Amino acid sequence: MTPSRRPQLASLLAALAIPMLMLASCAAPLKANPEDRAAAAELTYADSAPWTSLYPPTAGFYPNGGIVGNITDRLLWQDPETLELHPWIATELPEINEDATEYTFRLREGVTYSDGSALDAANVVANFDLFGRGDAERTLPPSEQINNYERGEVLDEHTVRFHFSAPAPGFAQATSTLNAGLLSTATLRRDAEGFGPGNAVNVVASGPFVIEEEELGTQIRLVRREDYDWGPPAASHHGPAQLTTLTIVTAPEDSVRTGALLAGQADVIRQVEAPDERRFRELGVRIHAGGTGGMNNSINFHFAHPYLADQRVREALIKGVNREEILDTLFTDSYPLATSTLSSEARGYEDQSEHYVYDPEAARQLLDEAGWQLPAGAGPGTIRVKDGERLSLTVNEAVPQPRSKEIVTMMQAQLRRIGVDLQLYPGDYAAQTAAAKDINKIQLAHHIVGRADADVVTSLWHSEKRNVLLNGDTETGEIHDPELERLMNAISATADPSARERVVRESQNYVSDKAYALPLFEEPQVFALGDNVRDFQTGPTARPWFYATSLSAPKEN
Repeated sequence: MTPSRRPQLASLLAALAIPMLMLASCAAPLKANPEDRAAAAELTYADSAPWTSLYPPTAGFYPNGGIVGNITDRLLWQDPETLELHPWIATELPEINEDATEYTFRLREGVTYSDGSALDAANVVANFDLFGRGDAERTLPPSEQINNYERGEVLDEHTVRFHFSAPAPGFAQATSTLNAGLLSTATLRRDAEGFGPGNAVNVVASGPFVIEEEELGTQIRLVRREDYDWGPPAASHHGPAQLTTLTIVTAPEDSVRTGALLAGQADVIRQVEAPDERRFRELGVRIHAGGTGGMNNSINFHFAHPYLADQRVREALIKGVNREEILDTLFTDSYPLATSTLSSEARGYEDQSEHYVYDPEAARQLLDEAGWQLPAGAGPGTIRVKDGERLSLTVNEAVPQPRSKEIVTMMQAQLRRIGVDLQLYPGDYAAQTAAAKDINKIQLAHHIVGRADADVVTSLWHSEKRNVLLNGDTETGEIHDPELERLMNAISATADPSARERVVRESQNYVSDKAYALPLFEEPQVFALGDNVRDFQTGPTARPWFYATSLSAPKEN
């Protein structure tokens, strides 16, 4: 910590009385002093929520990914800057047949799991047979990132071939993601509960860190694997991890994480809210804002609902939301205004800004034309009515996403000005997830999906994946918009990269033309780093990767 900042931090902590991180007592207690942690190469990382599962296909949830990404290896590694794929456990990029229905990988020799078992062809096939198909009996879902999977085949001890029932152009990139983290054969036999809280130490992988102990809902402790020597050749670091210990502490309160970093109790914290980010930057605290890529933070319309079936209503909602006001009020420059539903850094991105211009007068006119009228003599804030029904819609709170409730609160005020009532659905993450599948409970769905591959579009909108537009009727199975579904299928099954990119652009144009979604911003994951943290890295979807990270001795006063 620099000398000039110490008085500032001391006065800030005293003035705000920021609560500190409660260090849990365990077999190996956390070191509260940053000098002691640096000397022992023990890093403390404070996350905003407890992890829920270490089954790799569920690693999209940020706290899950923060663990899975540090204990597992993958067949390929994706450079977070260039997005190029490189070998990792595979010795080279895969051989792919002409229609992308067969992928052949050759594997490194001598790689083992932390229990001593071999990471060989039979084990890799077992991993992808589970991830590609799932297992309903054990309540383990398939990975949404693997399309058209049929089977894996062992060609020899260190060569595997994967077969697909239709082209699977996104599979190579899928093997580089957290959702394809490789696990020991014994671990693959576990059910959903066996991957859940209370069972972390039994999840065995081959990565640079090994789970040593877990305190339920409080913290999880990872230790360095001393014989680890098979990191990605293209990565900046090789051999064992720099850190001896990585302790991940759950600290849901923003003020606790902030206070812990400022007081030197934590070295890295995740989900720094915008007001804290501004304060950190003023104090000279380092901020790492990693882009999540893929589909932007957006409001998705359940267009089959009677109130939203008229495109004019959807267009009015889009024109009635002042996105710039929301970003200027709630966020920082780390959150760029979205210009499409797809990240501007993604391949196939197409600027859709013209569809998302704030124009409340045009919004009111569209609602008039759609038959939603204001009663005679209505004052400001009056809700429109049609056939005796009020224009009232409900949106979910996207619990893992930054400031979702505050976003909705501002949208409520903005939409009320054009005569629309917007309600926030109550409940925790589980309640929100369940309600978002019911068109009668949720009509506007707040979502994001991060992934550096075109298949991320299908992850959000395909009827058999997240289906956030509810294009696939959850009760009848009916597809409300066959053209949208055709586009999703084409993205998943077009082998030629250029042709696939064209379909991605077409899908953005189609969704914009139909007014099916309102993109808000390109969502980052914002981390704050202690002075002594070196070489902190995040992957292509901004999950932390501590393989190369180290701690230096804090600066003298």
